[in-house]
Amino acid sequence: MFHNGFILIVDDNPTNLSVLSEALSSEGLRFRVAIDGESAIAQAERNRPELILLDVQMPGINGFETCRRLKANPLTKHIPVIFTTALSDIESKTKGFFLGAVDYIPKPFAQEEVIARVRVHLRLKQLTESLEQQVRDRTVALQKTQVQLIQQEKLSTLGELIAGIAHEMNNPISFISSNIPPLDEYIAAISKILELYAKEYTHPTAKIKNAMEELDLQFILEDMPKILNSLKVGAERIQTLSNSLRTFCRSDSDIRIPGDLHQGLDSTLMILQHRLKDNGDRPGIEVIKNYGNLPEVNCYLGQINQVFMNILANAIDAIDEAIAQGTISNSTPQIQITTEIDAQQMAIIRIADNGGGIPESVQQRLFEPLFTTKPVGKGTGLGLSIAHQIVVEKHNGILEVDSQSGMGTEFKIAIPISS
Repeated sequence: MFHNGFILIVDDNPTNLSVLSEALSSEGLRFRVAIDGESAIAQAERNRPELILLDVQMPGINGFETCRRLKANPLTKHIPVIFTTALSDIESKTKGFFLGAVDYIPKPFAQEEVIARVRVHLRLKQLTESLEQQVRDRTVALQKTQVQLIQQEKLSTLGELIAGIAHEMNNPISFISSNIPPLDEYIAAISKILELYAKEYTHPTAKIKNAMEELDLQFILEDMPKILNSLKVGAERIQTLSNSLRTFCRSDSDIRIPGDLHQGLDSTLMILQHRLKDNGDRPGIEVIKNYGNLPEVNCYLGQINQVFMNILANAIDAIDEAIAQGTISNSTPQIQITTEIDAQQMAIIRIADNGGGIPESVQQRLFEPLFTTKPVGKGTGLGLSIAHQIVVEKHNGILEVDSQSGMGTEFKIAIPISS
């Protein structure tokens, strides 16, 4: 009926103990005995029984008080209690049920009744535990499904949005970039012609001379190449951002392809550049890259980039919060990114910040779906849960966190190089 559990008999009467013991033994059921309420509570706390047969009238605390204490204790509150008593009045029975008992066995005992009631309640307990486990399993499965759906929707929506923005940016940037070289040539040619005019016509008319002075022609000729160079640098920066967006949003959702994790990290940092800069409340965050010699890794690169984005964004949040609370581990806000290959041919990426650290109680729940410590409206509790699912389930990798209060936090991502 049950495997390693036992039934606890609580009774101070040797005759009652003998009858109950014989009844349980005849069915092959294991049991232990307590002769008063205090020892029964102590036994139940140490080794939790499957069922308790509890006498009402005992020396010391009676069965009612024993039941009340058992049900008030988180360790023993779920153990079914059956009262064994000669009290048959409605008030006593009602009191027992009110305290949490599941049944009564009247004295004197009929062995068949004892066995029947014990069987029923053991079976009910097993069914209840099985149902609770099924509910827990279904809840976990439902949460995983929800996270997967949200992740897929986020990736799809984000990918489409970023790809659309990158595409729209690409056309005007290409137009600007392609027109800068001929414009540079035109300006240089015009400047040369103007210089020739100045040499050949050393005495311009008063009208031309006044116009040149008002325009400050010499200054403009010197400044135009500088403006042109600024346009060139700006166009290149926007082009780099556009490339980073395209690199970041690569979904590759159906197949794994060899990917450059360093390129993924750099594109993510580029997108987060505005958050890394001095914002008035804190100085700029220094990003220290200790990149090792990583080969291309067979992965879903778009999803791995999402992991980088979640962890780096959380690192920035942690630093901002630490500075606001005055708990940053040193005066310069820093994020360190280290990559290497370990002995198991895993690509290791460590992302460490010098924020305020994560409490141990929070670390234990960090990757749970919908768990967040951020204020309402700022965090959904899905970022790290999705990151964990991407690394562990999608890539057979490892995602770990190492943090101490006041000492910052380090996330370790380990991904098989080929799988």
